[in-house]
Formats: sequence, C-alpha cells, structure tokens
Amino acid sequence: MEPSLFNVISSTDITVGVILGLLAFLALTCVVSGFFTVAQNERAVKTSFGRAERVGSATTLDDPIAQHLTVEERDRYTYPQVRVIPPGGPYFKWPWEKVYKVSVATETLNMAYDPADPRANQGGTLLEAVTKDQLNTGLTGQIRFHVSERNLYAFLFGIKFPIAHVMGYFVSLLRERIANFEAPSGEKLLEASDTSTVAGISINDLRKNLSSLNDRMVEECRCSEARYGISLDASLITAIDPPMEVESALAAINTAHNEVSSDISRAQAAADQKITQSKRAVEIETLNAQAEVEPLRLLAGELSALKQKGGAKALEAYVRNVRLGLFAKAGRTVLEVK
Repeated sequence: MEPSLFNVISSTDITVGVILGLLAFLALTCVVSGFFTVAQNERAVKTSFGRAERVGSATTLDDPIAQHLTVEERDRYTYPQVRVIPPGGPYFKWPWEKVYKVSVATETLNMAYDPADPRANQGGTLLEAVTKDQLNTGLTGQIRFHVSERNLYAFLFGIKFPIAHVMGYFVSLLRERIANFEAPSGEKLLEASDTSTVAGISINDLRKNLSSLNDRMVEECRCSEARYGISLDASLITAIDPPMEVESALAAINTAHNEVSSDISRAQAAADQKITQSKRAVEIETLNAQAEVEPLRLLAGELSALKQKGGAKALEAYVRNVRLGLFAKAGRTVLEVK
C-alpha cells in the first residue's frame, strides 16, 4: 500500500506544480506585456473588449472643431470623444484591453497622390483640373497635414481609410475652385488693359493668385478635422501648367503684354520727367520775378519814408540827384526844348 500511496501523492504534486507554474507564467507574461509607453510624437487610445474609453457623453459637437461643419454635416459626423493617452509611461493594460497608437507628427504628401491607386495622376506626380475657360491644366504641389488628437475616434474607428477621404475631399474642392476661379475684381480694374484676359484666358489669373488660392483651400478644408480626424496645415500649390499648345500662346500673350507694359512705363516716366522739369522752370521764373520786384518794393518804401520826413521838396531833390548821376554816366545827353 505504501508505494502506491507515494505514487498518488507524487502525481498530485506534479499536477499542482504544473498548474501553478502555468498560472505563474501566464500572470508574469500578462504583467510584463501589459506595460507600454507612448512616444513623444504619438498619442494612444485604449479599448476594452473593443470599446474605446470615452470622456463621458461628450462628442465632437462639443469641441470648437465642429464650428466648421454645416448643419447637415453636424448630423453626419458626430463622434464620441475618447480619452487620449499622452506621451510618456509606462502605462498598463489588461489582456482584454488593446492600445492603438497614432503618430501626430506633421506629414507632407504630393497633392496628386491617390492612396487608393498609386498609379493614378501619372504615378502621383501631376493632378489634372479644368479651368473656367475649358483648359485642361496640370497642377503640382504638396499638402501638409497631421492627425488631430482632438478627434482620434474618427481617425481610428470612424473611417476605414482616413487619408484617402481627405485626399479625395481636397482634390474635389481644388478642382471646383479651379473650374470657377476668377481674378479679384480690384485686380481686374487695375489691369483692364491686360491682354491675358482676352478670350477668357484664366491661366495667368491662377498663376498670379496662387497664394490666395492656397489660403482659400486651407480655409475650406478646416472641416476635415471634424470629419476625418485629420487637420490640413497648408496647401502648397507650386505650379499650374497648361497644355504645350496653350503654353506657347500664353507665352506670346505675356510677351506682348510685357512689351505694352514696358512702353507704358517708359511713357509714364517721360511724362513724369517733363512735369518735374516744368515745375522746376516755374519755380525758377517765380524766383526771378520776385528778385526783380523786391528792389522796386524797397525803393518805393524808401521814397515813401523820405517824403514823410522831408516833404515834397525832399523828393524833388532826390529825383534831381538821381538825374545828375545818370547824366554823369551818359556820354551824350539830348534835352527837350520847349
């Protein structure tokens, strides 16, 4: 009986030891793997059984980013606000919890890049758009964006491919702006003689107003933060290139316009120079006249003072002395005889 009892005890101990060892291993593994950190350029969201940790019942409509949404969009793009884990750590999660990390660093993409089809738009290098005068143009440039930590729910769980949505939204707005673009009214008034406006050509207007076009695109895309969880920092359209046959025609128009502008500038410069010279001549003649009149005024003042002091005889004596001085200088004198 003793050997068999020993065998039973030994088997029980081994089984308990194995179970305890497995439990200890699982506990140690869960504890060690449960710690995580968040990098400086990252933000994290933790889910429990697939549900993200939320900030009460708050939604994106309670955040200022929703002010750029229309009434219709406010009903469509309503996402819960989630608790964002800031950089640092170590943090801990249980095995039934999952951590989603997102980089919030600013990124740059070619505006012709299509995430759904990298081969589109000539391999993501040239974006085509049609102008108001039905010219097919090629646009090159970049967009600068970053993931918004104020709407991580939309980026992580609300939309399957956020960057594709943002690029599509940006391209559609850009093409709409190109198709309806008109130069500012003030610029049209100042450049009424601009030959680039002949036949409705708007390429030059687009090129002259790239900065305002970029600013307008950034302003119109501000709602992307509330819609897709991505904030557009800058639109950097660098070039607008029409077809070659149109480019040659535009070059000729620009050359003629530059020549006209140069002639106008030279004519204005010559006119300004003549006006300046005329003003200077008037000033000189005015000074000469003043120089001739001033001695006469002084003489009149002296004669008036002499008459007041000495009477009429003093004035006659002054006139007699002046005549004697003139007779002394004269080589011949003709006297009138009555």
